[in-house]
Amino acid sequence: MPPKGTCRLALFLLMLATAASAGPWPREPKALFLSLSVEADRNDNSYVGLYGEYGLSPRRTLGFELGHASIGETSAMIWLQQARGDGSGANRWVTSLGLGGFERDGDLVPVVQIGAAWGRGIDWLPGGGWITVESRVKVAGKQQEIEPEPEENVVYEGDALTYLTPQVTTKLEATLGFRPFTGMMLINQLRLEDRDDTGLSGKLASSVVRDLAGPAKIELGLVLPLAGDGEAAVKLGSWLEF
Repeated sequence: MPPKGTCRLALFLLMLATAASAGPWPREPKALFLSLSVEADRNDNSYVGLYGEYGLSPRRTLGFELGHASIGETSAMIWLQQARGDGSGANRWVTSLGLGGFERDGDLVPVVQIGAAWGRGIDWLPGGGWITVESRVKVAGKQQEIEPEPEENVVYEGDALTYLTPQVTTKLEATLGFRPFTGMMLINQLRLEDRDDTGLSGKLASSVVRDLAGPAKIELGLVLPLAGDGEAAVKLGSWLEF
């Protein structure tokens, strides 16, 4: 687990910076979005992630994510997102392709990711809102098999495994967000994940996002397990757009 000083630094940076995925809406050309967040459960498992998006053109967005799991894995991923269709009407569609990898126990493992997303704005909720459905398939190279049973020196038990990258994982996320008050957003997300090591799981993530000074926002959320492995977790994040 990272030293306490590192955790304090991460929490401090959260108060200064950074945002959620644009989903199927491409970033404006030359627009930059950054998000720093930490998610932690009661078993002292945590994940710190730095996420970014940059608008390359009206229809193309470049994204990246750097992450560190307290159980001992550091990851990086970069992807290109392409808008589909002519952009008319209420519905928006995108596809993406990403390359990256992770380091665990001194081993470097490559990862390939493909994704697709749909979304549209909605006006029947207070303040207006949006709905999206995003799917991703991630395939990693051959890696050392992780034993789910406790060992003498390293323990990769049930809940902790969910913070590590399996060889094959499929994710589906459905998000509903709206703005009940000026300067505030409520975001609810259903997360479904099928992993080749722990099987199918489901979580419900709910967050409140509040405007800070200038372009910055802060997010506080709760992640609740619905099925499969995993513990309830708290999420703290900050958003910044240029």
